[in-house]
Amino acid sequence: MMKKHRYINKKSRILSVFLPDRNSTLKIGIISLLALIMIGCEKFVEVDPPKNVLIAEEVFQDPNTVASTIANMYYQMREQGMVSGLNGLSIVMGIYSDELDYYGFSNDYLAMYTHNVNASNGLVDEWWRNAYQIIYLANNILEGVNNATELSSNDKERFMGQAYFVRAYLHSLLVTMYGDVPYITSTDYLLNNKVARDDENEVYEHIIEDLKKASELLPVEDESGERVIPNQIVAKALLSRMHMYRGNWEQAQTIATEVINTTGYYLQEDLDKVFLKNSPETIWQFKPEGIIQLNTYEAAQLIIEFIPGQSYSLHNNLLAAFEQDDLRRVHWVNSISSTAGDITLYFPYKYKQTINTTNESLEFSIVFRMAEQHLIRAEARAHLNNIVGAQNDLNTIRERAGLPPVNIGSSIGLIEAITRERRVELFTEHGHRWFDLKRLKKANQVLENLKPNWRSTDTLFPIPINELEMNPKLQPQNSGY
Repeated sequence: MMKKHRYINKKSRILSVFLPDRNSTLKIGIISLLALIMIGCEKFVEVDPPKNVLIAEEVFQDPNTVASTIANMYYQMREQGMVSGLNGLSIVMGIYSDELDYYGFSNDYLAMYTHNVNASNGLVDEWWRNAYQIIYLANNILEGVNNATELSSNDKERFMGQAYFVRAYLHSLLVTMYGDVPYITSTDYLLNNKVARDDENEVYEHIIEDLKKASELLPVEDESGERVIPNQIVAKALLSRMHMYRGNWEQAQTIATEVINTTGYYLQEDLDKVFLKNSPETIWQFKPEGIIQLNTYEAAQLIIEFIPGQSYSLHNNLLAAFEQDDLRRVHWVNSISSTAGDITLYFPYKYKQTINTTNESLEFSIVFRMAEQHLIRAEARAHLNNIVGAQNDLNTIRERAGLPPVNIGSSIGLIEAITRERRVELFTEHGHRWFDLKRLKKANQVLENLKPNWRSTDTLFPIPINELEMNPKLQPQNSGY
């Protein structure tokens, strides 16, 4: 059975405004006026949530209540939707591609695993709805902070920088999953109710523009001390990824270099410590405080403790992708055998802590880390015919894994090697494998013989049927659905 985890902190207070017609996400049906609908996050970034019902103007005049509002936004990202380790990209796109096998009984998950997804799929609907709710909250923060008269300029910049980043990040996930999507920049639900889908290229332009604003407004330093609040480095990490996705190789190389050269951020040489909460490799992570007896959702979902009883295991294709003597295979993969000894299953072991036996969590859920930036720069350099530079970045990752350096003299050969390295370095992390298959146009080649129901149109999810019914301007539906 698929594991579900929901923990509620009853101390939190909620201020909700009920807008007309909850059925359409873009109408923002039942949603908090100020991102205060999220529950149980009063320790998320060590800022208590507001204790009283406040009107909008008052909330945005006080840096503490604004910080709490933003903390609640991160809480919702951590708990549900595409970013969450509970039922987000790491899990779902792992079974959708060739990283994970699925043993549960959820119809929505089985549809993902077997490629029988339709426009009524609950995950397709939840991801869309959750993403646009968070985008709405980010827009609310941008408008409220911009109009605040009692916030300092420094406070305004750091709050607006975070909101620009979140808006860009959620749109970056939506466009990769659904293709043409609306880029929402307003809290006017009457306007959003009638919005049409923007061309994919235009969406990426807006994302890059928002990330540039975020990187200009956010501080360089990590104000949380735990890398749980996005700073300038976080915005640049996503910006380098977006430039890679768009084939903007000069920009991808330049920005990845800025991230790599940032003081205090570097590869953790000990593979067993890469995913600990204080790893210098972490760029941004979610703090799991408030989740009872749990370090990360990733560990709780993916570590197999009993057979039968497992929900997921690593796919044989992924296991076969590791080279001999790859230390990641030793340190980041574990196995368990049935009592009879006739079944052995392998599972991701990047996160190693399930039950929390101490007073504090040992692992946080990492969203961005430095290894990806080295691989982004390696790919950019290969496309720019900087063979030596590409080899250096690629071999930096391979050396940590105990593998010999590559000495490939062609850009094409290097790009293939980098793609293979990304697979074994970033497996079961936020859908990287799926996004690589899609952007490199390898999905058909890899999945048509692996997934019996695979169709070339499966590279995009359908627009949820509820959204199409409520807003006909979202038509036409994606091909194949």
